[in-house]
Amino acid sequence: MERVIHVLTGCTAVGKTELALRWAEAHGAEIVSCDSQLFYRGMDVGTAKPTAAECARVPHHLIDIRDLTEPMDVTHYVTLARAAVADIHARGRAVLVTGGSGFYLRAYFGPVADEVEIVAELREEIRRTLASEGLGALVAELQRLNPEGLGALDWKNPRRVVRALERCRASGRPLAELQREFAARPAPFADWKVRLCELVREKEDLERRIEARVAVMLRDGLVAEVRGLLGQGLKDNPSAARAIGYRETIDFLEGRLPEGELAAAIVRNTRALVKKQRTWFKTQLPPHAQIDGASVEFWQLLVPPV
Repeated sequence: MERVIHVLTGCTAVGKTELALRWAEAHGAEIVSCDSQLFYRGMDVGTAKPTAAECARVPHHLIDIRDLTEPMDVTHYVTLARAAVADIHARGRAVLVTGGSGFYLRAYFGPVADEVEIVAELREEIRRTLASEGLGALVAELQRLNPEGLGALDWKNPRRVVRALERCRASGRPLAELQREFAARPAPFADWKVRLCELVREKEDLERRIEARVAVMLRDGLVAEVRGLLGQGLKDNPSAARAIGYRETIDFLEGRLPEGELAAAIVRNTRALVKKQRTWFKTQLPPHAQIDGASVEFWQLLVPPV
């Protein structure tokens, strides 16, 4: 059997979970998650994590694999994902990767990490400079180390600036050289055929789904979930604590957001995320098919396994 990975992506609330389940059932597939928040145990309601009943319908991989305070990065994800897809394929099952987290999704189409090692002392030094002198100081240092320019780096994004400066300082080389070397690295799944589909909906339809999704989350106990997770160290995991639904609920629980504004804040921020996701899918993914989620039999349109 040909080594094929089917990838289904799409923005938040578009309906990936049900599509993935129906297609996997129809084609004897197992699902590998590519959602950065589904890694963590306990983050269930706010992530719309597949339920026990849904996982009983189709085997899922890379869900609930980390305690809340355990770090997760793309390098480790690639190791786990390669093992999962190889195991599924070896058992004669089809592989369906689903999720919308761009940083992890990119692993299926190109290189995701270089070999520059960042020691803890350097990382902490740069973080201290950011805290004491601000982002401008880091950008100025980056410009000094890169007299030919910063290329396409988003110099207004602190996380990206910190990452770029770490690599320049650790390697002693400019960004352009590091980027050329990175682009020449093999993709983690270069030895697999990857087929990509994106699930889409019209703006009005998606906005209705976002509002309904937020209402269900609040009804099903999002506030209680976040209150419990705060006691387990949620705020020690910046990525998890900043996730939409969680950050607004933290603001509510800590008195920065009135209860009556919680749902509207989550809806508003989800819409902003969806706008970013759509742009990322359009500009960062290879050419791919789009499937209309409003079609009654949209799930049948996915390319079947070879």
